[in-house]
Amino acid sequence: MAESVGVSTGGAYSMLRGAGRLAGKPKTVITGVHRARVIEVFDAGGSVNQAASASKLSFGAARRILVADGRVPAQARARGKVEARARFLELVGQGWSCARAAREVGVHERTARDWRAGVRRSNDTRTYPNGVVVDSRRGTRYTTVMKSQEPVRISERYLSQDDRLAIADGLIVAQSITEIAQRIGKHKSTVSREVCAHRVDGVYLPHRAHQSAAEARTRPKASKLVHHTALREQVEHGLSRKLSPEQISNRLRKDFAQDESMRVSHETIYQALYFQSRGGLKREVQHALRTGRTRRKPQRQPGQRTPRFIDEMVMISDRPAEVEDRAVPGNWEGDLIMGECNRSAIATLVERTTRYTMLVYLPNGHDCESVRDGLIATITSLPAHLRGSLTWDQGCEMARHKQFSLATDMAVYFCDPGSPWQRGTNENTNGLLRQYFPKSADLTVYGPEDLEHVAQELNGRPRKTLDWDTPAERLHVLLTT
Repeated sequence: MAESVGVSTGGAYSMLRGAGRLAGKPKTVITGVHRARVIEVFDAGGSVNQAASASKLSFGAARRILVADGRVPAQARARGKVEARARFLELVGQGWSCARAAREVGVHERTARDWRAGVRRSNDTRTYPNGVVVDSRRGTRYTTVMKSQEPVRISERYLSQDDRLAIADGLIVAQSITEIAQRIGKHKSTVSREVCAHRVDGVYLPHRAHQSAAEARTRPKASKLVHHTALREQVEHGLSRKLSPEQISNRLRKDFAQDESMRVSHETIYQALYFQSRGGLKREVQHALRTGRTRRKPQRQPGQRTPRFIDEMVMISDRPAEVEDRAVPGNWEGDLIMGECNRSAIATLVERTTRYTMLVYLPNGHDCESVRDGLIATITSLPAHLRGSLTWDQGCEMARHKQFSLATDMAVYFCDPGSPWQRGTNENTNGLLRQYFPKSADLTVYGPEDLEHVAQELNGRPRKTLDWDTPAERLHVLLTT
């Protein structure tokens, strides 16, 4: 009939109702029997749909009864795919069965199982977490997983596939980035960057993110300077102006602040210079480096450093506490003061408690044997109770420190590299001695008598740190008591 008059079936029903020929469906009055039936069926199967069908009520009416009875939360039913998936996973996490949770959010049970298993659907294809793709329209099955994409943790520094799945689950149930990071044992910045970098239409896709990360780790990679012509020209121009790679890298950030493609690290520039296959820079620009090197200088880690001396050094950190607080006399600090062009030297010894100074004559040069013999001859002239320890820097003149210790029964402690303040008393004394031995002087012209005269004059000066006593007076007290 509807087709004969050219209207739809729904339109025909509307016309008949308007003419009074067709009565509308009477509104159902909800009674206590309906309420009891809805609650009974829901308690048995856990499905709002089944409860509504059994009691001959609409879904909304049945749900309102269950909400009023406290059996169903008053939260509105999830609408939309993202909200429905989030609600489904939340219910499953609370212990609901897959079928029951699917009925609750209003999706097919197979769709719900795909959500739980991490299967992604796109048109006629289904992509599984292991990388297998099934095309139902073409009847094909293939895999996109490469060897580097296997779910094996390469390093604790990187996110694993399980970590990414945990991030996705946390986002679905509206956990904060901080909570997710604490759960997987990562910093919140790591999780935040991961989510921002791998969002598609506002949704984080863990399997795609893991695949992208695996592809980004593949090596070897073409250098940025190989395929970016404009960037390479800017780097070559900077090198032609004698700029260092670090200066070029940081200047590019300023000159092209809005163009992130015009950025390159200084390490990439160095690799392009030292390895021609890695950079695309012309060989002649290597000469623009201020060092003039054509190969990288090998660097050692602190733990791999070659020992300074054959005999093991005892560092200043192992020096006894009584030496540090100057409570016990007999602990000395030593060094060399050098003459013109480092061709001559005088060894200096200063006692830490009294500031008493002794100068060591070195007529045969300042090699390790000459310094050893000169120090032994000077130290052995002291009484035993004033021969406690000697603190020196790591100069090569002390290479025979072990032999010196055996001959004098004095422990030798070495300062850390580049730390002259660890022998501050000796450094201060050397500054005072420069009044007598200028840096430009030839120290070979000074004999033992000259050194003795300078030492006596220095030891006769009253010192503020000694309450205006002289070092000679303080040493005399130590020798006579």
